[in-house]
Amino acid sequence: MSSCLTPEAALTRGSWVKLICGASNQDLAAIEDVCGVFALAGVHCIDVAADVAVAAAARRGIAWAQARGAARPWLMVSLSDGADPHFRKAWFDPQRCPPACARPCERVCPALAIGVAATGGPGVLVERCYGCGRCLPACPEGLIEERGQVLEAVDVPPLLTQLRPDAVELHTQPGRGAAFAERLAQVVASGVPLQRLAVSAGLEGTAQLPAGLGAELWQRFALLRAQGLRPLWQMDGRPMSGDVGAGTAHAAVKLAAAVLACAPPGPVQLAGGTNAHTLSQLQAPLRRHIAGVAFGGVARRLLQPLLLEAQGRGRPLLADGTLWPEALELAQALVAPWLEQT
Repeated sequence: MSSCLTPEAALTRGSWVKLICGASNQDLAAIEDVCGVFALAGVHCIDVAADVAVAAAARRGIAWAQARGAARPWLMVSLSDGADPHFRKAWFDPQRCPPACARPCERVCPALAIGVAATGGPGVLVERCYGCGRCLPACPEGLIEERGQVLEAVDVPPLLTQLRPDAVELHTQPGRGAAFAERLAQVVASGVPLQRLAVSAGLEGTAQLPAGLGAELWQRFALLRAQGLRPLWQMDGRPMSGDVGAGTAHAAVKLAAAVLACAPPGPVQLAGGTNAHTLSQLQAPLRRHIAGVAFGGVARRLLQPLLLEAQGRGRPLLADGTLWPEALELAQALVAPWLEQT
């Protein structure tokens, strides 16, 4: 199944679907495989880390899907205007781990980025870690720390010029209006023409729900309008948690319902805890105002067993003619209910 709608038409219709590969995810082999499968399943946009190798891997996956009849989705890269959970890696010194530790950090890691199998010794495989943070409270010794991955200002314009994405997403938080304006100026300085400038915002660091966040979004909207950029508002309910269970789907829906009444113009898309249960939680009045959804952790976790099986066979998933059709069925089951929205 490949969507017959352009990304813009899908936003208008309310059937937009985005794949989030992870703003800190640098697992190139998995990114290429997941992008290929979900592009063939019909997603309209693929969101990746602002990294040359990552963007190249995503484009290889997209090209594989296009060769099989898929329309080309937008390639979006994610940036942040400051410290953000999406832009971090876990780190710890394995020499400090007690020999008898039960390693709960390894059990809770959805990216399989911790452990002997991943690294050849106990520790974090940096490329796989995408910063979900579940290992931080799991460590009984408190040895795990987070390390930020936010780009320096001087690096943004030349990197975007090199990557030439179709869209950029800026993650922001309340109280960071000045930092957002600075990061936006760096994006504009790249000279890259963008289809959309997505603004990802949630409730990190604030207890204010509609009024506080709504006012922040209007401030961002004024900046975008001044630059002639078209916004896409991503309501990030419970970041990086869609694979946890059905209950996480409530967060993004609740956030969107609270913010929509005071949101600035532009399509609103759900993210953060979104999964197969999200659409059923959208009641008809709210559903009419939602442009679509982004799937991150749940999409990656869905294909993980097949990615590991292909790895065990010594080949990429996209090169295995028995495994990628199975992966495609799983991806289609996740995205089809949204693609079929009218």
